[in-house]
Amino acid sequence: MATNPIGAPLQKPVQERESVVIRFAGDSGDGMQLTGMQFTTESVLAGNDIGTLPDFPAEIRAPAGTLYGVSAFQVNFSSKNVYTAGDDLDALVVMNPAALKTNLPDLKPNGILIYDTAEFTESNLKKAEYTQNPLEDGSLDKYQVYPVEITKITTLALKDLNLPNRSVMRCRNFFALGVVSWLFNRPIEPTQKWIKERFRRNPEVMEANLRALQAGYHYGENTEIFASSYEVKPAPIAPGTYRNITGNTATALGFLAAAYKAGLPLFLGSYPITPASDVLHELATFKNFNVYTFQAEDEIAGVGSALGAAFGGAIGITTTAGPGMNLKAETIGLAAAVELPLVITDIQRAGPSTGMPTKPEQADLLQALYGRHGEAPLPVIAAATPADCFYAAFEAVRIAVKYMTPVILLTDGYLANASEPWLLPAVSDLPEIKVEFRTDPHGFFPYLRDETTLARPWVRPGTPGLEHRIGGLEKDYLTGNISYAPLNHEQMVRVRYRKMAKITQDIPPTKIDGPDRGKLLVIGWGSTYGSIAAAVKEFQEQGKAVSHVHLRYLNPLPADLGGIIARFDKVLVPEMNMGQLLRVLRAEYLVDAVGLNKIQGRPFKVAEIAARIARMLEE
Repeated sequence: MATNPIGAPLQKPVQERESVVIRFAGDSGDGMQLTGMQFTTESVLAGNDIGTLPDFPAEIRAPAGTLYGVSAFQVNFSSKNVYTAGDDLDALVVMNPAALKTNLPDLKPNGILIYDTAEFTESNLKKAEYTQNPLEDGSLDKYQVYPVEITKITTLALKDLNLPNRSVMRCRNFFALGVVSWLFNRPIEPTQKWIKERFRRNPEVMEANLRALQAGYHYGENTEIFASSYEVKPAPIAPGTYRNITGNTATALGFLAAAYKAGLPLFLGSYPITPASDVLHELATFKNFNVYTFQAEDEIAGVGSALGAAFGGAIGITTTAGPGMNLKAETIGLAAAVELPLVITDIQRAGPSTGMPTKPEQADLLQALYGRHGEAPLPVIAAATPADCFYAAFEAVRIAVKYMTPVILLTDGYLANASEPWLLPAVSDLPEIKVEFRTDPHGFFPYLRDETTLARPWVRPGTPGLEHRIGGLEKDYLTGNISYAPLNHEQMVRVRYRKMAKITQDIPPTKIDGPDRGKLLVIGWGSTYGSIAAAVKEFQEQGKAVSHVHLRYLNPLPADLGGIIARFDKVLVPEMNMGQLLRVLRAEYLVDAVGLNKIQGRPFKVAEIAARIARMLEE
């Protein structure tokens, strides 16, 4: 609360906003990811619906102050349903010139810009490749610019603690969080509680961070530069218990829940790779739940160990990204040949080769569908949102066990690191995962199939009387003995294809968001869901005949999809690739679908999809 010249209290007005998109940006050592995550937690506890977009550099430690080292975290918090992390920014907090240069183009005209005055030195401007000082050349005139002495005030607030300068500088992010928490009426108590828990073994650091947070909050409250604060009312949400969850955490919990429902141990064999490593880290904390994690020496060992676990009667999981899929391909083909329930999770990133490891892309779809030598068809399932990763992971395990087949689960770097509120499901509401191990040796053949699913029997090694061969060489249709007979090989190939087709009986009717026929159908998969849903909603509110179908099952495709497509005049397929699903749909349904392709390592903006929809409706 500010005071007037005679000391009487002066209450600052509060402006109400329907939603706000804010981004924190700074050097990779400035704690922007932590700041964003804590602001997200504050917003969730304030009752807002949220969407987030973490964005960090691929370099482990790029030179400080350079464009390559900028780390950012975007939060969209709203009093209405949130579909994405937001398009353009209402507010931008930058800790140095490099963060300003890389993020300013996304700030709306008249948007709020907060910057740390101490970092805009001649040296830092040069590192950020500025030829002129943006604070002085008029380039910021169209924004609400708030210079804040973040470094100076943080240093003063911690002066008597006698901490090293490096430790003091690490507290600046909490000062910035305090300022912004006041500005948008966020409760700081959750962050205070988190700091006390996180640094309970280091009282000096705990005290420093608490002071910095409080100093920032009181600065916003008392400074004259902010004439008002802003408030976003709580969003209407269904009753229940919620938690904020990232896609990687949801994926791990989906696997855990599936193993629990199946009554089997869970084994994850993986090699660390961005952006998949957090699934390994998360599951490693659940050792008390019959979970076994193995950090392998390479990608091949990771998938090999998971396949061995499936052979032994466990839920076998391996996680990776695009480069790891290349290395795992031969063993995935072996899993297809021996027909064991293995789940391969590909958390896609921008490629080819090392590409942009921390940026999302959807360019592995064709690899998931066809990227193995020989005829080795596999089910492919894709998650649509961070929370949906839980259900997609659960479904991947269910399909793998029911049909005795490897399953590929696709998410991407956006889903992996983004977060949203997740309504915790009741375990009793989750589908059953029925597991039957063959124990009766009478009439046993390793490839004698179930008539409904064409699944072969699952046999635990060492079961008396059920010894059988397993390996990569072609097997006899029933006995599993090695066979080079031409007709037998064709029979084995065709039966695996028929088994894939059988999976359509487990695919529910395709949900159409909007009219079941009309001028335009937008088809998507994976993390494009939010952007497509929000864009289509805009046109539906205008009374336009635009509908949206989002595919979870990419192989096999839903049995009713062809009929749905035929009822629309035009089809648009937005993808973060060069048109991979588009190619599949054109080939499968002979439809003249149109692609909207973005390959920038960034998710679609709602406006980008809306612009293409408008063009197609006008044509």
